[in-house]
Amino acid sequence: MSIKKESSCGAGEQSADKQAEQQALDARMGHIRQKILVLSGKGGVGKSTVAVNLAMALAQSGKQVGLLDVDLHGPSVAKILGLDGQQLGIAADGGIEPLAYTANLKVLSIAFMLASKNDAVVWRGPMKYNVIRQFLKDVVWGYLDYLIIDSPPGTGDEPLSVAQMVGKGAAAVVVTTPQDVAVADVRRSVSFCKMLDLPVLGILENMSGMLCPHCGKVIDVFKTGGGEALAKEMAVPFLGRVPLDPAVVISGDSGSPFVDSMPDGAAAHAFAAAVACILSGSEQK
Repeated sequence: MSIKKESSCGAGEQSADKQAEQQALDARMGHIRQKILVLSGKGGVGKSTVAVNLAMALAQSGKQVGLLDVDLHGPSVAKILGLDGQQLGIAADGGIEPLAYTANLKVLSIAFMLASKNDAVVWRGPMKYNVIRQFLKDVVWGYLDYLIIDSPPGTGDEPLSVAQMVGKGAAAVVVTTPQDVAVADVRRSVSFCKMLDLPVLGILENMSGMLCPHCGKVIDVFKTGGGEALAKEMAVPFLGRVPLDPAVVISGDSGSPFVDSMPDGAAAHAFAAAVACILSGSEQK
């Protein structure tokens, strides 16, 4: 009897701890009006570049924005924003203080917690779940209009954990490149969102055609139209096409988002139209 009673008491304490954690998570997420997961079923489609520039564009429009990188095995946000080597601080309430990139854009990535850029994150699912939960529960974002979450490719632990934890006011932007091999994987991301009742704000077709700097002709390096066709097939909005531009690569490697460093470029103009569609869709959620 004593063993059972002790076990019951321990279970009760554990349940109380979980309830307190959930309340803390709900309270933190309750200060964020809209959470947007940037997803893709395929790696190498420019998902992190889209997430960073989306967050930057929203901040430039006057919104209070947070950018959370949960691509734990391949964090790219710090590099794209020129924040390599930065460290996080502790907030007044004991939580994690995100980095302030601008007056209204805050950033957090696992990269800020690694001793070296060469360190590999070798974690199994439960550890990743706990870290993501800590990011969402303990990071002191304050009030945000938008929290942009850069998820790793696929439909595994990280995007599933985030989608289940963020609560109400969440939606997704799905990124693809035009070719069939990418679209086939991205189709699964849309299905993933529908299974979780996660609204899809739209599909963005990235690297869609390249304007030749010599002759001015558009070269369809990865074909074109795959993202738009998928959007029609899956009955979700199409956000437009962002062209392949070598200057975008240079801006990312130099730590300066292209919507800020090259606002008059073709990619920035296409991205601005996509952001307008995202804003329109998110305001209706």
